[in-house]
Amino acid sequence: MHILVPNLGSTSLKYQILDMPGEHVLACGRFERVTDYRSAISDIRSGDTTVDAVAFKSVHAGPHYRGTFVIDEGVEAAMREFLLAAPVHNAIYLTAVEAFREAMPGVPLVGAFETEFHRTMPEFARWYGVPADWRTQFGIERYGFHGASHEFISGRVPEFLGRAKEDLRVISCHLGGSSSICAIDRGVSVDTTMGFSPQSGLENATRHGDLDVFAVLYMMDRNHWSTEEVRGQLARTSGLAGLSGIACGDVRDISAAAEAGSHDAALALDVFTYQVRKTIGAYAAAMAGVDVVAFTGGIGENSPELRRKSCEGLQHLGIELDPERNEKGQGDRLLSSDASRVKVLALAANEELVVARRAYRTLTAQA
Repeated sequence: MHILVPNLGSTSLKYQILDMPGEHVLACGRFERVTDYRSAISDIRSGDTTVDAVAFKSVHAGPHYRGTFVIDEGVEAAMREFLLAAPVHNAIYLTAVEAFREAMPGVPLVGAFETEFHRTMPEFARWYGVPADWRTQFGIERYGFHGASHEFISGRVPEFLGRAKEDLRVISCHLGGSSSICAIDRGVSVDTTMGFSPQSGLENATRHGDLDVFAVLYMMDRNHWSTEEVRGQLARTSGLAGLSGIACGDVRDISAAAEAGSHDAALALDVFTYQVRKTIGAYAAAMAGVDVVAFTGGIGENSPELRRKSCEGLQHLGIELDPERNEKGQGDRLLSSDASRVKVLALAANEELVVARRAYRTLTAQA
């Protein structure tokens, strides 16, 4: 079965066509600075390779679709229902579903939702202290996202170390333009930083991270802002962009500004790494210890400085970076010192592969 997996970002589209279950990549490509997803989708080149299914790394469809499903009217309706919770992500994927349906009529479309990996979180980690009917009638709870990335790390860590996943407590740090951390206890997610929406948790490039909801209500009442106005500000001009004053919130630009002497840029990086460091400590407590800290994502894989700052002061947990290993090397690698009780790794996550695996299981189960 040849499965096309388009991975749609806020301004990018990368894709792979995988031969399943053999997991061989038959074709791949990437488009940057995308403004028209329909046009980019029409430019995907499969060559002579047939496409038997398209599988999306879908984001949010609420409590009833926390898994992998063939996309039908019910799935689309749920994605639209939770569009307000993930306005950028769901809008992109709804557009993509429509475009692929037109471009490849009759080809099954599958949604592998980011929330699937976090279904194992216990209720005490998922539930907010909100009125009961918010949870039971409207699905207000912690869902967690970046599930494909964290799921891949949950399998890659034991493979890399040659150990059984049942023996490992892993803290997966997916750090990039969008960032989250996941506590993976013996192969399953038990907590994660993102909650009801991808807005929460760590500061992202342009999204705010954790925020007292009464600060939002205060600003709305004081300035007579609509929900649409506030949603736009919190999704597009907040996070690292809001802290640093650098519009895109790209860590590379912020780091350059910090090196050039910008106090706000340096502070933005300190805020970010403090939250990463604090969460690593919290998740070590949640799992009664930690065996591995794994960094992935554009920042996690490529920024020795932010990895160093994220691990500073965690020696009491047994986390000790080797300076030379942290600064040098490429690909999947060990970053911790030989004396470190906790292994620290840099790993490249293959989200497309996880999505293809889920889609293949779903489609073959229905055959």
